[in-house]
Amino acid sequence: MARVLIASDKFKGSLTAAQVGAAVRAGIRRARPDAEVSVVPVADGGDGTVAAALAAGFDAVPLTASGPTGEPVLTAYARRDDLAVIEMADVSGLVRLPDGLLRPMTATSRGTGEVIAAAVAAGCRRIVLGIGGSAGTDGGAGMLEALGARLLDADGYPIGDGGAALTRVATIDLTALRELMSGVEVTVACDVDNPLTGPYGAAAVYGPQKGADPAQVAELDAALGQWAQRLAAEIGSDRRETAGAGAAGGVGFAALAVLGATLRPGIELMLDLVGFEEQVAGVDLVITGEGKLDEQTLHGKAPAGVAAAARAAGVPVVAVCGRNTLPDNTLHAAGFSAAYALTDIEPDEQRCFTAGAMLLQQLGFRIAEDHLSGGPGADAVVAEQSGGAL
Repeated sequence: MARVLIASDKFKGSLTAAQVGAAVRAGIRRARPDAEVSVVPVADGGDGTVAAALAAGFDAVPLTASGPTGEPVLTAYARRDDLAVIEMADVSGLVRLPDGLLRPMTATSRGTGEVIAAAVAAGCRRIVLGIGGSAGTDGGAGMLEALGARLLDADGYPIGDGGAALTRVATIDLTALRELMSGVEVTVACDVDNPLTGPYGAAAVYGPQKGADPAQVAELDAALGQWAQRLAAEIGSDRRETAGAGAAGGVGFAALAVLGATLRPGIELMLDLVGFEEQVAGVDLVITGEGKLDEQTLHGKAPAGVAAAARAAGVPVVAVCGRNTLPDNTLHAAGFSAAYALTDIEPDEQRCFTAGAMLLQQLGFRIAEDHLSGGPGADAVVAEQSGGAL
């Protein structure tokens, strides 16, 4: 009996990771009814992180927290025992901006801190924080305030939300935060190595994606520099140049400097959480994927991480995707035996979005034919496909 493990990320804007897996599994089972096919949704620390944890058996804990502009949003974290998995994108992310209007100067990470605080208050002592897809560039100040930090201006008032407000920080009091977070271990899923400030920093590299024009990028970069300087005076060390400090608009910096967080590649962290090493044992084929396979895939995205882990276990890997721009030699060098794209069988990209599940079933059938030896029922399926008996 052939054993297949499907560990795909979402097809963004089209299908969740679980839907991708279900569709490919259906196609495989049409070709090989005897195959044992397991689906383990994965993510790289951005949107879909909590969904992947829930699919792996974590429990959902719903709550309301502040969105990136302060409005309440319904979100959730995933919990197993004393471990909480939190997804920044779902509370402080671009997808949570009202009407999609970008707020580069005022968007806050406060809601992320509120979710962390709720998890800690509920007894969680280990926090995994996925920080992809953030809406703001506030240096993690909002997150820290929600955890009890007091950031005050020269007149003793709270500085307000967003990166632009960081220039007003005159007093930092971390007493309540340190009490709340004492004994809590924080791990951040982070796939970038940007520093907090400078030409490769949070504002310069990611600010434009969040709506900042050149003048605002310069203002935010200066504000982050002042924030780092003030915080260094309080804690005795300056972490602005640490790799990953610029992640998520500087949330990486705050997590490193104040929460004592460890930064790990998102997909490696998620594969540990879903028990991939145990799941892949004895498997004949691994199938992974995401909406588009391109050069970015090779730099910390879920399919590349799955391919590396499967290769280490000695299991061949193929990818499914909506569109593939990687040449065969690059795919093979990254550990993929082959890639199957929706656009290979449907040139209309809009239909690939609307009929993705059906098309993925066809790709699953092809993968089974190409990579799984014939088994019980295979001849009958071939006869059915050809319209008659063999």
